[in-house]
Amino acid sequence: MIRVLLADDEELIRTAVAALLGLEPGLEVVAQAPDGRAAVDAALAHRPDVVVADLEMPRLSGMEVAAELATALPSCAVVILTGHGRPPHLQRALTAGAKGFLPKGSPGGTLADVIRRVHGGERYVDPALAADALTAPVNPLTPRELEVLRLAGYDTPVAVIARRTHLSPGTVRNYVAAAVAKLGASSRAEAVRIADENGWL
Repeated sequence: MIRVLLADDEELIRTAVAALLGLEPGLEVVAQAPDGRAAVDAALAHRPDVVVADLEMPRLSGMEVAAELATALPSCAVVILTGHGRPPHLQRALTAGAKGFLPKGSPGGTLADVIRRVHGGERYVDPALAADALTAPVNPLTPRELEVLRLAGYDTPVAVIARRTHLSPGTVRNYVAAAVAKLGASSRAEAVRIADENGWL
């Protein structure tokens, strides 16, 4: 039996996936968690073979769950499910230690197959997501430009961004202007939107 833990903050999805996996031979859902921190705690308590985690959850993301379990429970493989996978998410998830990455729209049998594969030591990435990752534009922004743009996305005043980043207001304006220019945007709001749509934020 492959012991599986499911983590998703949407109860309807979590219980539906549990029901589908319960019909699969050789798989047993041993625990469920409504957020990332609860997923790590439940994994340490139940020691599953595979954790299936939503990419975006409260308290810890699926990537953060994968990173923590890679250290705390290295025998456990993590599969990330996502409603909107973007190439940077895929790259970060695999770097964090996830062994599988697939969209929530995948057929139920696909998830069961992926669980069996990663339990057997393989990796699995949805082919469409992998193709998108290979053809995705490269992020032209520096880490500092991303940090400033991330804060700017909340309509944070320049003075507040400057305090939080320990930069002068003029330097913050320069970083925002550089990000707007590099992304070919007409405003800081459009630059935030472009960066967010590409998964860079």
